[in-house]
Amino acid sequence: MDTSRSSPELAPDRFRDYLCLLARVQLDPRWQAKVDPSDVVQQTLLRAHQARDQFRGGDLAKQAAWLRRILANTLANVFRDLGRDKRDAALERSLEQALDDSSARLEAWLVADQPSPSEEAMRHEQLLQLAVALEQLPDDQREAVVLRHCHGWPVQQISEHMGRSLAAVASLLRRGLKHLRRQLPAAE
Repeated sequence: MDTSRSSPELAPDRFRDYLCLLARVQLDPRWQAKVDPSDVVQQTLLRAHQARDQFRGGDLAKQAAWLRRILANTLANVFRDLGRDKRDAALERSLEQALDDSSARLEAWLVADQPSPSEEAMRHEQLLQLAVALEQLPDDQREAVVLRHCHGWPVQQISEHMGRSLAAVASLLRRGLKHLRRQLPAAE
């Protein structure tokens, strides 16, 4: 790979936590006992490394989009293996769209309308920081926050899914968000 370009160097491993968050959002909670999002991300990063010569572009947004496409293909393979179905191009396209939508929801969580290139780059950097901070949360807090803010589940549904009371889920959300606020610099 030509590293003399003026754009940032391809560094897929930098996106590990971001990809893990997206994989966790896309995996049905029932399948998470069979499929570890970290394993899916590891496969994705391996494929990215193997295909690094095919990457065209260099900024964070292009790297994230390229990695989301690879993640969508990897997830489609996982879903196919779980269901033992043949390749389904429509599934891969719908997964790409779902990953793009999840990424957009995460970006919207950070900030609304930032049109300039420098602000867009900052938003992508914040998104990576958010993913890292989410990975540092205790599992139950992370699950509650992801279900609420990435999946959009109501607290009642999270309570039923996690087998916890409404008050316990509210406490998990409150503590998780408090931790995230401490870890993330305020967007200005």
